[in-house]
Amino acid sequence: MPIGAPDYVAFASDVAREAGAVLMRHYRSVGVEYKGSFDTVTAADRASERLVVDRIRARFPAHSIVAEEGGGFDAGDEFTWYVDPLDGTTNFAHGLERFCVSIGLWSRSGGLAGAVFDPVRDDLFAAEVGSGAYLNSRRVRVSDVSELANGLFATGFPSSIRDTNPNLHYYHEVARCTHGVRRTGSAALDLCAVAQGHFDGFWELGLKSWDVGAGLVVLTEAGGEFFALDGGTYRPGGPGVVATNGRVTAALLDLLGDVSSGRRRTPIPSPVA
Repeated sequence: MPIGAPDYVAFASDVAREAGAVLMRHYRSVGVEYKGSFDTVTAADRASERLVVDRIRARFPAHSIVAEEGGGFDAGDEFTWYVDPLDGTTNFAHGLERFCVSIGLWSRSGGLAGAVFDPVRDDLFAAEVGSGAYLNSRRVRVSDVSELANGLFATGFPSSIRDTNPNLHYYHEVARCTHGVRRTGSAALDLCAVAQGHFDGFWELGLKSWDVGAGLVVLTEAGGEFFALDGGTYRPGGPGVVATNGRVTAALLDLLGDVSSGRRRTPIPSPVA
C-alpha cells in the first residue's frame, strides 16, 4: 500500500465489529416485519446499517455506498462500498447463529477490500487486494480439492419467489454429482467458507451487490476465483455467481451449463412403490 494511502481493510474491519455489536444487542429479542411475502427486516438491520453508513460517510464522503436497507449514497465516485448490515436476516430472526456484517469496497476495476464479521463466533474475515485473506489475523487459503465428486459446495435460495426460482434444478444436479451441497442462509459467510477451504465452491442466483461485495474480495485473496454463471465476468449484483477454489471451476461451470441448457446428467428416479 502506498505511503499515506487509506487503510481500507482496517477501517472496514473496525466498523464491521461495531455493527456486529449492534446486532448482538438485538439478537433473540428482535421484532420482525415482513417485506412482501417472506423477506424479513428488523430493527437490527436498520440500526446496523445506520452505523456503517454514518462511519463511511464521515471517513470517505466522496465514496458511493450501496446498502441493503436503502441507506446508501450515490456520490458518482470511482469507489463504491457495498454494505450488508445483516446478512442472514432470516437466520437472525429465528435465533439461528449464522449471520454477519459484510462491508466491501470496489472500484471500477474490481474489489479492493472486504470485511465479514460473524459476531456470534467473534470471527473476522478480512482481505485487501494484494495482501491475502485472514481470519482473525490468521491467513486462510482455499482447499486443494480438484475433483467435483470429492467437493463440498454451498448455495442459497431466495426467501421470496421460491416457486419460480430455477436454483432447485441446479441444486439437484450438483448434489447428485458431488460430496454434497449445504444451504446455510448467508452468502457472505459461504464465500468466506470457500476462502478458508471448508467449502470447495459456491453458486447462487439473484444475489445483490451487498451480499457478495466483501466475500468475493476475501475469496480471491485466499486463492479462489469467481465467474458469472455462464463463465463470463461477474460484477456484484449480476444475475448469477459461481465461486470456487480455482481447481473445480471448469467442472462446476460445465455441470451448471448443462442445467442451463436443459440437459440432465442424473434422471429423477421413479418413486419407490
